Amino acid sequence: MNEKIFIHVDMNAFFASIEQRDYPYLVGKPIAVTNGQYGSCIITSSYEARAFGIKTGMKIREGRKICPHLIQRSSRPKIYAATSARIMNILENITPDIQIYSVDEAFLELTNCMKIYKEIDYVVYKIKDLIYQTENLKCSIGISFSKSLAKYASKINKPDGITHINKKNYHQYLDNSPIDTLCGVSRGIKFFLNQHQVYKCSDMKNIPISILANRFGNIGRKIWLMANGSDFEGLTPDSVHPKSLGHGKVLMPNTKNRYLIKKIFLRMANKLSLRLRKSNYESNIFLVAIKIKAGWVKKKIRIEKATCDQKDIFNICLFYLNLFDKNIGIFQVQVTALHPIRKNIQIDIFNQENNKNIVLDQALDNINDKFGSDAIKPARLMSDNTDSPDVIAPAWRPNGHRKSV
Repeated sequence: MNEKIFIHVDMNAFFASIEQRDYPYLVGKPIAVTNGQYGSCIITSSYEARAFGIKTGMKIREGRKICPHLIQRSSRPKIYAATSARIMNILENITPDIQIYSVDEAFLELTNCMKIYKEIDYVVYKIKDLIYQTENLKCSIGISFSKSLAKYASKINKPDGITHINKKNYHQYLDNSPIDTLCGVSRGIKFFLNQHQVYKCSDMKNIPISILANRFGNIGRKIWLMANGSDFEGLTPDSVHPKSLGHGKVLMPNTKNRYLIKKIFLRMANKLSLRLRKSNYESNIFLVAIKIKAGWVKKKIRIEKATCDQKDIFNICLFYLNLFDKNIGIFQVQVTALHPIRKNIQIDIFNQENNKNIVLDQALDNINDKFGSDAIKPARLMSDNTDSPDVIAPAWRPNGHRKSV
């Protein structure tokens, strides 16, 4: 049996690179992308900024202490999503065996296509050339006989590099590598491994796989296999049917302004309603979550009939919000449709009000499809959106129910 061939394509500082591409005066300058012009947390940064020690998750004020000339850029998630969709389309033309991992990453399996391409180097350079010619962006590529090693390889020669790890040379890459360089090794897992005298990948062979499996389940088992170059997991297809669909928003710490909180909930209800309708789903079980200083407080709310109507979802959010004392500060909100079911498009002859809502929602969707997503919306949301900018969900995909910004 021929050795499997996986490629991991990883865009270089994706959001920051798009900003530099679209605004040439930013090329060569340290920039940090934040969620909106008032965002305080750095989503990503250019390599020029990273050279100063700027990291994802750092506060912009902290970044300016170590890099005074750091340029803050407001994120443009719709531009990033559209760019990613075009890149993923390029990759899908290389091989049908593809797993889109995130907005800026994808795995390709070339095992079944090598009779066509002959040389793996040809494929790799073709991918880099096509992305650069069409999008004027660079990427790093890792090649290996497993997904996890391909992902590991793509990070070795960043930015714009190519690294090929095979069964003959994987020891020289893995053995002395710190254990937390592997995908999935959190701070807690690293601490656990250090307690068992595992600091680098070659140390992993000194403990049985059962120790990690008993403590961390499948994740622990996978990490043990990855460290030993024995992880042979194949591509994982996206779920056809979603287990949940939701939207959330981080607020200013300790927010007590009920009007603002209701406005955010309305925006989340509006986004969730639209997403359900676009995916042809509805639900009668909703999870509303509010984060306070002590942590998350959540409640499942079941209604009689499944819905995808914005008004229904917003009323559910208001019901839960009204249970809270107005003096309690709120840090984050979330509303999620659980166990969504395929929408019943048959008209309910006994519920004329619901039928009117369906017709109205469809008319609003048609208008927004034609003239732009913000052409028509609730009056309370007509003000400037800089206080609540859109973000790309970690599970974003260019098509289907995960296509969400």
